[in-house]
Amino acid sequence: MASFDFSLLSPDLIIDGLESAGFSVASGLLPLNSYENRVYQFHDDDDQRFVTKFYRPQRWSKATILEEHQFALELAEHELPLVAPLVINGHSLFEHQGYLFTVFPCRGGRIFEVDNLEQLEWMGRFLGRIHAVSATKNFSHRASVSTDEMLIEARAQILSSAFVPQYLQVPFFTILDQVIDIAVEQYKPTDIIRLHGDCHAGNILWTDAGPHFVDLDDCKMGPAIQDLWMMLSGDRQQKLLQLDTLLSGYEEFFSFEYSQLNLIESLRTMRLVNYMAWLCKRWQDPAFPRNFPWFNTDKYWEEQVLILKEQFSALQEAPLNLTPMI
Repeated sequence: MASFDFSLLSPDLIIDGLESAGFSVASGLLPLNSYENRVYQFHDDDDQRFVTKFYRPQRWSKATILEEHQFALELAEHELPLVAPLVINGHSLFEHQGYLFTVFPCRGGRIFEVDNLEQLEWMGRFLGRIHAVSATKNFSHRASVSTDEMLIEARAQILSSAFVPQYLQVPFFTILDQVIDIAVEQYKPTDIIRLHGDCHAGNILWTDAGPHFVDLDDCKMGPAIQDLWMMLSGDRQQKLLQLDTLLSGYEEFFSFEYSQLNLIESLRTMRLVNYMAWLCKRWQDPAFPRNFPWFNTDKYWEEQVLILKEQFSALQEAPLNLTPMI
């Protein structure tokens, strides 16, 4: 069972699985951009478009996936623009030959423009509405944003994977340990809610009717700022303007705890370190060398030393600060 992976996930198996769940497949399977899972678009006999996601084996339990689905369906019930899984005969999660999968209606759109202040304010309203719903209860099975997982365990993964070149091990792990120590000390959330968890532009599609999310795969418990900070870019003044715009929309629907701004750089550190560890952990998946050819090179790890040094400085700067709106 330990070797169970995507190697046996053939087009025939996918089509058989979809048909076993009651879907007809009248087209070929168009692979969509996803590394953690396997995601495909298809048409049925009525020329309706769907997207199916086959979950990475042994990553999530059925309980955690179903909790993701329940969260998506709960948000959809509140008329929030989020693509929720289809429910067929009372089921949103299906299984075929050991693979767990789900099916979504296909929704198109263009990329969210993070530097567009009008879209950013709209996005703030959207997230405020989501958090107003998500704060009403907690997850029982999904994880929380934690330094143990995203820093301590991530460091262990990087070390055990032995990808860091010998000549860089001392400088790399020295600066890595320094940023981890500061981030662990700074990350002290006082209030956590259910989150999207991976709220970046790639998971947001924009239409004339506004934004919608297409992926809750990484939903978890954590501070509200986790769903906001990844929309900030540029220098400090640009980030302050973006943050002010984002929160002006957000607070129309949900109150923001401004002390959470102190968590941004620790959360950025967690994402940075966890991303390195993720690449190390998944490198045996053939999709990763194909899509990340720059990883496992000396140049990549040299760049990570420089990035970590920059993050070390950022962790010691004064956090972004806005006067709460009255």
